[in-house]
Amino acid sequence: MTKILQRNLYREVADRIGELIEHGELLPGERISEKQLCDRFGVSRTPLREALKVLATEGLIELLPNRGARVVRLTMKNVKDTYDLMAALEGLSGELACQHITDAEISAIRELHDTMLEHYRTRDLMPYFQVNRQIHEAILAASNNEILQETYSNLNQRIKRVRYSKKMTERYWSQAVKDHENMMAALEKRDGKLLGQILRDHLCNKIEVATLAGVIETEGDKRAVSA
Repeated sequence: MTKILQRNLYREVADRIGELIEHGELLPGERISEKQLCDRFGVSRTPLREALKVLATEGLIELLPNRGARVVRLTMKNVKDTYDLMAALEGLSGELACQHITDAEISAIRELHDTMLEHYRTRDLMPYFQVNRQIHEAILAASNNEILQETYSNLNQRIKRVRYSKKMTERYWSQAVKDHENMMAALEKRDGKLLGQILRDHLCNKIEVATLAGVIETEGDKRAVSA
């Protein structure tokens, strides 16, 4: 029992650090202060260091030999490469979901969609993101493919700070909502081919939002870092 609790502790610490990165409290390239995090979470260095190892394997931080750890800087190329793969997985999830999804599951996603639209109308961005994420996760779950879900989750963890950026143009936000309207229509018709294509295309404009948010490293950033 003690070993299981210890494992849960470092996983919880890893999740909490991941949230700090996602919400911009820990910035790209920022060094990780073990003492500050230990004090903040009320844990010793042992579970913290185990958590940092986990986050390194998940691509959120990098371990520096004899110098601790820092938040990974995202480049345009690795974000684009990740999105290309995620788009393919989302498309496949839509195709599979239409084969397996129940009427009850569609109704539940429709309720989430209506809630998301209300947040859009009131321009409540963070609640909008939360429900938006639940919709994508529900479609993934309906695919009935655990390996697909696990692979997608691992990739999403790497670029969550980009996908759910606090800075988003009105044009992109409007297009994202239209995409979701089309997604719901295809899902309710159980048109897997159409839903798959919509989901594949849905991520295309997100790189623009990430650039605005300042979380992707540009060529200028690289020169500044190396100088």
